[in-house]
Amino acid sequence: MPSDYDVIIIGGGHNGLVCAAYLARAGRRVLVLERRSILGGCCITEELWPGFKVSTAAYVNSLLRPEIIRDLDLKRHGFEMIPRNPSSFTPLLDGRYLMMGPDRNLTLKEIAKFSPKDAENYPRYEEMLSRLAHFLEPWLMQTPPDPFSIRPGNLWRIAELGWKFRKLGIPLANEAVEILTGAARPILERWFESEPLKATLATDAVIGAFASPSQPGTAYVLFHHVMGECNGVRGVWGYVRGGMGMIAQSLAAAARSFGAEIRTDAEVIRILIRDGQAYGVALRDGTELRARQIASNADPHVTFLRLVEEKELPPDFVAAIRRIDFSSATVKINVALDRPPNFRCLPGEGVGPQHHGTMHICPDLDYIERAYDDAKYGRWAENPMLECTMATALDDSLAPPGKHILSMFVQYAPYHLKGTTWDQEKDRFADRCFDVMEEYAPGFKASVLHRMVIPPPDMEKVWGITGGNIMHGAMSLHKMFSFRPVGGYANYRTPIRGLYLCGAGTHPGGGVMGACGYNAAREMLRDR
Repeated sequence: MPSDYDVIIIGGGHNGLVCAAYLARAGRRVLVLERRSILGGCCITEELWPGFKVSTAAYVNSLLRPEIIRDLDLKRHGFEMIPRNPSSFTPLLDGRYLMMGPDRNLTLKEIAKFSPKDAENYPRYEEMLSRLAHFLEPWLMQTPPDPFSIRPGNLWRIAELGWKFRKLGIPLANEAVEILTGAARPILERWFESEPLKATLATDAVIGAFASPSQPGTAYVLFHHVMGECNGVRGVWGYVRGGMGMIAQSLAAAARSFGAEIRTDAEVIRILIRDGQAYGVALRDGTELRARQIASNADPHVTFLRLVEEKELPPDFVAAIRRIDFSSATVKINVALDRPPNFRCLPGEGVGPQHHGTMHICPDLDYIERAYDDAKYGRWAENPMLECTMATALDDSLAPPGKHILSMFVQYAPYHLKGTTWDQEKDRFADRCFDVMEEYAPGFKASVLHRMVIPPPDMEKVWGITGGNIMHGAMSLHKMFSFRPVGGYANYRTPIRGLYLCGAGTHPGGGVMGACGYNAAREMLRDR
């Protein structure tokens, strides 16, 4: 039976669009099918309230690979980054505050307010991370080797990885192993003594993860968030002009320019398989479409346990997919404000440098640990960790004049609440988050015009991410690199011939990076 397309991609998130663009650029007939009426998955901009254009889910960018921006000429298609300076602000209730990056002199001066010793150590800490990034970053855009394969090419890549690791030298190699496998807290406590500094850095170790800074695996999440860049400057996070949806729009425009077809309101309910070969998809409206290759941008749970019949898969593979941890403890709150937060420790009317970057409400490491403890026992955190950003401080196209949008990314709040439900609790939890913010910025609650509260079950419902996990599965060592999503299938292929994964459930994992889609496209082209 003839195919309608060379490739069908399930899901119009950023990885699916990257995959589509590269395949179309190579001359393949590509169709992208998106369940919702808007492209981008979690990388979207929506006008939630009149005049307020909100990055509903993902809210800042740094990780989108520069190779992809260059190859697909995304700037020509509307992609533009706005660097944040300063990039970080941590207010304290005792009247002090810590403001950081990207200006080195500012950062060291600010750190020295709390600890001259930490100001001396910080450049060495950054240099250590930079050297590790130089070793690890090239692997983001490569297919992991298979530890179970004895093919010469695979063995060569394993040897290459070992040789490059050996060249790090013993001291840095020791640091690398700890970063890749260990907990963030002991690393930060070894380097620094100031609690505000350690807490500020620790937020990158736990954001999106159901884990405290003292748990193994959080050190890599910390490192994962410092590997990006903004306009060529390493480690700098920025806003996308027009909101995060402009990433999806520029990727879609690039894909279409190469001939890809993209459909919204097209929900795939089943992957069609015959004799172990994927040959098409069935849509909710009854339409069946055929292609030689199918790539799923959905997470592994959705792909293999909902879109594929279990009988089509090896039992041990199904068991491994079921073991993937999709726990989430994050709530996203989008807020429309009639004025910027006025912080007690740095008062002032209007937008100031404190509003440019991420505003961290977490004074010390123990505060984060206690917030996690609540979630561990099935409760939302009584004193939650807040990461707040106000893109309108630098991009006035997102809100009416004088008004602002605040994104709150909040930890910790588990998917399953003990003795209650999120329908009953989400407004109570948001109220508590606003009470905490009010302590630091009096008048905040009175400035709120609108709000949207998205707990983990709603994330699952709206964006189709299992458990509300924004990373498509925990990013712990046993589920990374050659074991993401499961061992033996880290090359974007699956037990079904012609079926591939291209989403964040594959190497190198979550974040608005695009590398998963890029790597999947390369492997799909090799198979043709």
